[in-house]
Amino acid sequence: MFVLAHLSDLHLAAQPRLADLAGKRGLGFINWHRGRKNIHKVEALDAVAADLKTFDVGHIAVTGDLVNLSLPGEYQLARRWLEALGPPSDVTVIPGNHDIYVPQALQGPSAFWSDYMRGDDSGEPGSFPFVRRRGGVALIALSSAVPTGPFLATGRLGENQLARFAAALDRARGLFRIVLIHHPPASPARRYLRRLTDADEFRKVLAERGAELVLHGHDHCRSLVRLDGPERPIPALGAPSASARVPHHDENAAGYNLLRIEGEAGAWRCELVARERGADGVIREVDRQMLRE
Repeated sequence: MFVLAHLSDLHLAAQPRLADLAGKRGLGFINWHRGRKNIHKVEALDAVAADLKTFDVGHIAVTGDLVNLSLPGEYQLARRWLEALGPPSDVTVIPGNHDIYVPQALQGPSAFWSDYMRGDDSGEPGSFPFVRRRGGVALIALSSAVPTGPFLATGRLGENQLARFAAALDRARGLFRIVLIHHPPASPARRYLRRLTDADEFRKVLAERGAELVLHGHDHCRSLVRLDGPERPIPALGAPSASARVPHHDENAAGYNLLRIEGEAGAWRCELVARERGADGVIREVDRQMLRE
């Protein structure tokens, strides 16, 4: 059995300089101080990491938004946190929209986390998609992170990445293919300004090429939808923010997913175990179900 842990949306924050707060970063800083700083807490994140380490986990996937405003100090905080979580061989990272918050931050994630964002072929760090194979599992990592204007949190994959994604799915046939992406593959109308803008194209690739599982973050809540696949529906699983001290509107408190995978091509089994922080600060199992059997 292969066990994968899935975390997302850490939102580690550092004190900015006044010069850092031009444009969108300034608006983001105001939003942080209006409430988010009271929700995303390092102690909740540390409790999640400590709970995760009580399980025999084969690999960990972190699906973006490790930082808040794409500041150098935040990237450094995230780097130290990743090193405490595990070595690059055991942890796979993809960026979220907060990790490339503004155009000048385009190279930030690869500058600080490159060894956590590189495929088995040791290709160029920060080149997507990249693929990591662990036993019978293939992790196919995408980046939907693009800088956007104020009040937007949309993502985009682009034609070139989608074409490479389709090819990567084909090459990994026979393995349990897990697609990592920050933005959800389907968003309700009320989240139009936070959607994946080429979600239709992404879902079309999945419908034609297939995958066994999609993991994402971004919405800060536990979610499960089924996407069209060539032979059977593909579960797409969202994770809450790993640093949320308390629930917030429709968002869950801090938590993470454990995926227990076994079997072989044509006969895969995958069990979800979801764990979440309670009002007393204790992290407990809140859901268990079979995603594939």
